[in-house]
Amino acid sequence: MEISVKNINLETVKTPCIVAGIYDKRKLSGSAKQLDMHSAGYISKMLKRGDISGAVGDTLMLHDVPGLQAERVLLVGCGKASDLSNLRYREIISSSASALDRAKIKKAVISLADLDSKPLSPAQQIRLATEALLQNSYRFSMMAKDNPAVLDRISLHFADKRAAAVKKAKLALQIGKAIGEGRNTARELGNLPGNICTPTYLAKQASNFGKQYSKLKTTVLNQKDMEKLKMGALLSVSKGSRTPPKLIVMEYNGGKKGDRPYVLVGKGVTFDSGGISLKPGAAMDEMKFDMCGAASVIGTMVSINELKLPINVVAIVPSVENMPDGAASKPGDIVTSMSGQTIEILNTDAEGRLILCDALSYSEKFKPKAVIDVATLTGACVIALGAHPAGLLSNQQKLADQILDAGNESGDRAWQLPLWDDYQDQLKSNFADMANIGGREAGTITAACFLSRFTKKLHWAHLDIAGVAWHGGKQKGASGRPVPLLTQYLMDRCGKHYSL
Repeated sequence: MEISVKNINLETVKTPCIVAGIYDKRKLSGSAKQLDMHSAGYISKMLKRGDISGAVGDTLMLHDVPGLQAERVLLVGCGKASDLSNLRYREIISSSASALDRAKIKKAVISLADLDSKPLSPAQQIRLATEALLQNSYRFSMMAKDNPAVLDRISLHFADKRAAAVKKAKLALQIGKAIGEGRNTARELGNLPGNICTPTYLAKQASNFGKQYSKLKTTVLNQKDMEKLKMGALLSVSKGSRTPPKLIVMEYNGGKKGDRPYVLVGKGVTFDSGGISLKPGAAMDEMKFDMCGAASVIGTMVSINELKLPINVVAIVPSVENMPDGAASKPGDIVTSMSGQTIEILNTDAEGRLILCDALSYSEKFKPKAVIDVATLTGACVIALGAHPAGLLSNQQKLADQILDAGNESGDRAWQLPLWDDYQDQLKSNFADMANIGGREAGTITAACFLSRFTKKLHWAHLDIAGVAWHGGKQKGASGRPVPLLTQYLMDRCGKHYSL
């Protein structure tokens, strides 16, 4: 999809459609007022018929509006101006794009960057509109021919002609495009079936990005490399699979040489059967999404390369399949991690933390400023927080606050849970330094407590995205979260330049 920001005379522009907003109780937005004035009150007259109330998601298509050169005007409900939020604005844009698609409209002018909102500046509205439009345009590659996106060219109307405002709007467009592309990259990787998106495939895609971007270097460690590093925890998970494990390392060098990097670690279990602790059969197909942490980290690397952020970032993706086999790990087995700590595997379906702990130990070699791991780690997080925020735990409150702020700014929110020593006793083992599970109680917290034992030298945060990484039911598919949050966090580390 081609998206641009333009200062356009709405009354004279020749376009298949102009999109303008209507607030609750049929109150006109700024652009709708302008269109109404040039059509001699025609829009107000149509609104009096009651075909649209102004509630979020309402749409009304008007044809051949007098006084305008546009073929159509699409009115879209924006709800109460005082209630406009990041999430609601995305809904407004998504409703607009869906209505344009249904009408088979290929090109349009969207004039929705003038909505009254204290939390959302016009530039922020441009960014969110761009992200939402790209999200709406995504089609899974294997099904794209059966459900093509019609809308392919959008001009976002921006009325402020001041140089500083125009500069902000162009930056907003750039950010929106970068995050949208990164998020759709993550969605595509997440949606691919397990027989295609294997650890080898994931490594190949990461290597391709290394060739695409000049500041990105990708290295792939194979099983023998991991054996030399004594990654016994990670390798124990892949023992039951015929597909070899991979440790993918993507190094983005946008900052000064020698500057310590930020490190992102993404869980890459390309299919999780549960291993010997086999999962129930119902909805097991969704376990192809167990690599969405890896997908989001790779997607974030796409976003920061598109933005050319002036910092150094490393992405580490431990990638395996977790399958049942005669060689697979068994409950009760004891393995030795890269850190030298021993782990009693009480449940082979708690495998994500086993691959993450070795990846976190490996991250120490980069002497990172901060490390964030991202994982579809626990069903307990879904029960605790549902499908709205990611779970956040950290050993550094300043880092946690920065991530929470990035989530609020991007609309890709997280919620902090406690990482107290009180929970550590649940991981006690009679036979090893620790067990890999801590029982039913506080499962998300004890999983993070497990990881914390491998991050004592690091400023570290853990994002449990089990509830937000994909949608089930009729809308089944990867969400691409938390690419917006991670990208925002990294933009925030670059100073005020990326502030809207």
